[in-house]
Amino acid sequence: MQTTCHYQSPLGDILLVSDEQGLCGLWFEEGRYYADTVEDDAQAGTSPALDQARRWLDEYFAGQAPTWLPPLHVQGTPFQRQVWERLLTIPYGHLVTYGELAKRVAKLRHRTSMSAQAVGNAVGKNHLSLFIPCHRVIGAHGNLTGYGGGLARKVALLELEGHLASDFSWPANFSE
Repeated sequence: MQTTCHYQSPLGDILLVSDEQGLCGLWFEEGRYYADTVEDDAQAGTSPALDQARRWLDEYFAGQAPTWLPPLHVQGTPFQRQVWERLLTIPYGHLVTYGELAKRVAKLRHRTSMSAQAVGNAVGKNHLSLFIPCHRVIGAHGNLTGYGGGLARKVALLELEGHLASDFSWPANFSE
């Protein structure tokens, strides 16, 4: 049984979802794949995982670097889970390119190379955004690339972690 709650962040409303095993979803309102894994019988309420997630988010949005995670129930294919495990190793305030991430995943899989596009697709399916920090992945040469919560939020998150918006190359077709 899933339990849901909303969290008001400085970047907009966030939907949090937990089940008996831990936190299993975080989406910014109107984000890509919004609530796509929430079960029909999910009920609004509270749970230990949701309480911990809200406390973690309070710390994060206060500009602190939380050194802990709430209990997570990560659900995905074995490949997606390997990519997300690599995302968890990106420290607060640091950035990794999709190419670098692909090399890390290839090494984990005992391969000489890995498609950055395949890795990017797995990154995009992350249902635990912020906790599994997919916003810390950028394109080559500082190019901003997709983020399920929108590029403006991605930049705001990176600014919160100490980066400047002017450090990044925005897509030519970007509009808020």
